Amino acid sequence: MHSLVGHGSGEAPAPSPPTDHGLFGPDSVTWRVHRDFTSMMIGGVSSLLLQMLHPGALGGVWDHSNFRRDMSGRLRRTAQFISGTTYGSTDQALRLIERVRHVHERVHGELPDGTPYRASDPALLTWVHVAEVRSFLSSYLRYRNPSLSAAEQDRYFTETAIIARHLGATAVPTTRLEVEAYLREIRPDLRWDRRTRQVARALLSQPSENPALAPFSSLMLGAGVDLLPAWAAEMHGFRVPARRKRAIRAGALGTAAIVRWALREEGAAAAPA
Repeated sequence: MHSLVGHGSGEAPAPSPPTDHGLFGPDSVTWRVHRDFTSMMIGGVSSLLLQMLHPGALGGVWDHSNFRRDMSGRLRRTAQFISGTTYGSTDQALRLIERVRHVHERVHGELPDGTPYRASDPALLTWVHVAEVRSFLSSYLRYRNPSLSAAEQDRYFTETAIIARHLGATAVPTTRLEVEAYLREIRPDLRWDRRTRQVARALLSQPSENPALAPFSSLMLGAGVDLLPAWAAEMHGFRVPARRKRAIRAGALGTAAIVRWALREEGAAAAPA
């Protein structure tokens, strides 16, 4: 378990305390949400499925990534960016953001219909951000803390908007109501086609790097599909029977509890006597 997720109190590992508390700090809602390993994994899968419904986001993946053979690498790099910008010092976080901005400048092209796209487009960056943080928070509410208050949920969106703006996003929604309104407004721009199907298939059929963890990976992927908004699941053509949904949610809740316990035990064993 330690080799998979590092150490911590049942949650995703944070780096050693930096000289400053970075963009958010220990009292932030962002630190709480992003530290739960299982819900972040599930939210990450769901966010990628949601993001790829935008033609511009899909174009960048299709034209500029090796998604068929390195989907796990993409997930890992995203997780490292989230961890670094959440828990790193301010300097570390800003350097990571600047690195991603440079990568975005090289990601551009044309969609099949001839429409140009570029990863540095502020509107596209807003879409990617909203799909991501909404998925993370939805997963946290389902699998970690359904009692997180409405005010704290709004605070999470306000806090994480800092990263989106540093990346170049504009008009970033910062409350639950603004996020849901944004999703309603952008839905006419979303699409599903054979390319979406292929990228989704590559994500959901990726083999586990460790065969012993294959059941865990399969469960996380299924929970990610289940976490999608109903309209997004319909666009993808995902039809999961109610009984299967209940089994997935129960399994993910049980797995999350085991992971937290295992990490607490591991952290205790590693502590000096």
